[in-house]
Amino acid sequence: MKILSIESSCDETSVAIVEGRNVLSNIISTQIAEHKIYGGVVPEIASRRHTEAISAVCDEAVKEAGITYGDVDAVAVTFAPGLIGALLVGVNFAKGLALSLGVPLIPVHHLRSHIAANYIAHPDLKPPFLCLLVSGGNTVIAEVTDYTKFKILGSTRDDAAGECFDKTARCMGLEYPGGVTLDKIATKSDFNKYPLPVPKAQGEYDFSFSGLKTAVINTVHNAAQKGNEIDIPVLSATVRERVCDMLIDKTLKAAENLGYKKIAVAGGVSANSELRERFSLECEKRGYSLYYPPLKYCGDNAAMVGAQAIFEFEDGNIADSSLNATATLPIDYR
Repeated sequence: MKILSIESSCDETSVAIVEGRNVLSNIISTQIAEHKIYGGVVPEIASRRHTEAISAVCDEAVKEAGITYGDVDAVAVTFAPGLIGALLVGVNFAKGLALSLGVPLIPVHHLRSHIAANYIAHPDLKPPFLCLLVSGGNTVIAEVTDYTKFKILGSTRDDAAGECFDKTARCMGLEYPGGVTLDKIATKSDFNKYPLPVPKAQGEYDFSFSGLKTAVINTVHNAAQKGNEIDIPVLSATVRERVCDMLIDKTLKAAENLGYKKIAVAGGVSANSELRERFSLECEKRGYSLYYPPLKYCGDNAAMVGAQAIFEFEDGNIADSSLNATATLPIDYR
């Protein structure tokens, strides 16, 4: 079954052709250069650029896959969560395309598709398993009980981990996208030099990153007021270690308490170098299997949407022309 999948939840316009777990094409048009001017994604600009790019990106994906539109068996699209204007571009294009081709329309949840990025790279990965979903907008620990069935164990009470990285990086004057730049320049952490807090959350598996973000911002502002220089590589490493501490500790605690020996990491922050290295070591010590996507599938892309779409289709999750975009929606929606 060849699925044409569309992703437009934030600032990447992407279309892919996916057959099972085999990616025939995956075209991404990025807006990073334009949003870099503003230090972050401007929703209105993102929506306009999606509108301008999506048709050409779609044509390129079909061409690269070596097929015609007549070979497409279904159209899948990210419909939630994300920037509402950006989502609407993809959803409306997908509805029109599915109607014109006379094929089913498959709505796909953005976080579910991030998990499915692991299915592309790891054919042996099958539910049930535990997953840490960590990105600029979401930080969730979930049980993946089946391909379309999820149970949220914990989530962030305020900022997402990726948001914490991005905003602290911006405060330090690092280039957008901040989380990526912070990871690249980070050297060695020093909690004596920068005694950052460990924010607490009420739930056993919940997270809180706003206090850490505020502490970094205050550290930078206080140094500026006193005319002192901040050691940016060291502070970056210290922030990174603190965030990774929380992500790894909570996930391993959930795995131990619930008896999971398979753990997946998904979302944009799954590309973080320290998170990958330390998580791998900790899982190896415990005899756990750890899965994370290749770097090219960590960020937003349509291939992961297509990988999840086949399971949604098999579960009867088919939409009609009334499908609408939704800015917020938990991964365990039914």
